[in-house]
Amino acid sequence: MSKISVCILDYGSGNVKSVYNLASTLCDQVIISNQNETIKKATHLILPGVGAFGSSMEKILKNIPLDILHQEVFEQEKPFLGICVGMQVLATKGFEFGEYKGLNWIHGEVQKVQVKEKSLPHIGWNNLEIKQKSPLLTDIDDQHDFYFVHSFTFRSEDENNNIAFSHYEDKISAVINYRNIYGVQFHPEKSQISGKLLMRNFLNL
Repeated sequence: MSKISVCILDYGSGNVKSVYNLASTLCDQVIISNQNETIKKATHLILPGVGAFGSSMEKILKNIPLDILHQEVFEQEKPFLGICVGMQVLATKGFEFGEYKGLNWIHGEVQKVQVKEKSLPHIGWNNLEIKQKSPLLTDIDDQHDFYFVHSFTFRSEDENNNIAFSHYEDKISAVINYRNIYGVQFHPEKSQISGKLLMRNFLNL
């Protein structure tokens, strides 16, 4: 993967170093940066995330050049991966501790996981219910477990954007996709073999 260049966006909220370590096992050129030129030179873009929707969006608006990022994702069509809250902020809006606008890259809302018996957050290993074939899930099936930590889930307006679900009483959007934009609710960087496989697939896009 010598021709691959990965830019991991850092807005002060996420397992940035862990994502860097995972990507670095598969690619020699991995940089943590919000700089315009680095984003432009990268072939693949990753937005990690840990924390609440609203505070994450506030940091993104403050720290990431969204005009440049939007250009590279939508015009240059570079593969983009949002992880956990980095996936959730792709939505139109989120309802964690209030109502907040998202990036609106994939139409939908981020709402609280509905549980009656189980407790939130949803923490731990869970498998996928794959609904659509996707290059991001090459060699991944419902026997592969991934590590989740969250209390909210992305509910897409378009069912075709849902690639895979998980279940925690409620139906959880585990993998979403729109064109070259992908999002995963789980943490690949904490998901051991399965996470490395998914990251490999992303870098092969």
